Amino acid sequence: MKKIQIISDKNLKSSKIKNSLLKILKKNDLKKGNLIIVIGGDGFMLQTLKKNKSSKTLYYGINSGNYGFLMNKFSSKKVIKNIVKAKMISISPLEMTVTNNKNQNKKHLAINEVSILRQSRQAASLSISSGSKKIIKKLVSDGVLVSTPAGSTAYNLSVHGPILSLNSKKLSISPISPFRPRRWKGKIVSDRSKINIKNLNPKKRPISAVADNIEVRNAKRIVIQTNNKIKFNLLYDQNKSLQKKIKIEQLRRETS
Repeated sequence: MKKIQIISDKNLKSSKIKNSLLKILKKNDLKKGNLIIVIGGDGFMLQTLKKNKSSKTLYYGINSGNYGFLMNKFSSKKVIKNIVKAKMISISPLEMTVTNNKNQNKKHLAINEVSILRQSRQAASLSISSGSKKIIKKLVSDGVLVSTPAGSTAYNLSVHGPILSLNSKKLSISPISPFRPRRWKGKIVSDRSKINIKNLNPKKRPISAVADNIEVRNAKRIVIQTNNKIKFNLLYDQNKSLQKKIKIEQLRRETS
């Protein structure tokens, strides 16, 4: 049985939780192989997942950030019980391949979303296709998001994109402040889709491509698809699964 690993963010709240957890683990014989306990916020969890891509690893997140959608709430009295009885969710990331203005290719993973953003005061001018199917011939906007179900309640929700169920096997393509066509609401596509986004005017209207929090500037072409070879196994407390959190957000949208 491998030793449990704890990865903590460097802020004061994370350090306090880590010290408290270490004391609890010394008093309890917790048998859980290949487990990484991640203490921090959603951004720190995303960074940790990308650095540790082993499909056999289990991740239990403890929130010390603000919202902590991907995390669990820390309880010193219940943390051992919560980890032992936690339910596993497996998610696959998006893989973004960007060709920049020097014809260099850059690859990055995105667990929440890939954001295509205007890089100057000029609006972006984009064409979007999936395989041989043209999704939109020309979109003039501040940009566009391609979101996973896990990320559909993050930036995607802020730009009024649809909330996707975790088992939907779909991706959301959502415009950011569309100017032409003004009423284009985006598209929901299969998670097997290979999405191609082309900058129609790279010299006058430069764009950047961002995989969660990793930016590639001066993008000419972006290819986005799900990487099913990678599985991130996340653990959630009973009755507080990622599916339930997404469901709550769906209900909030319907009643707001």
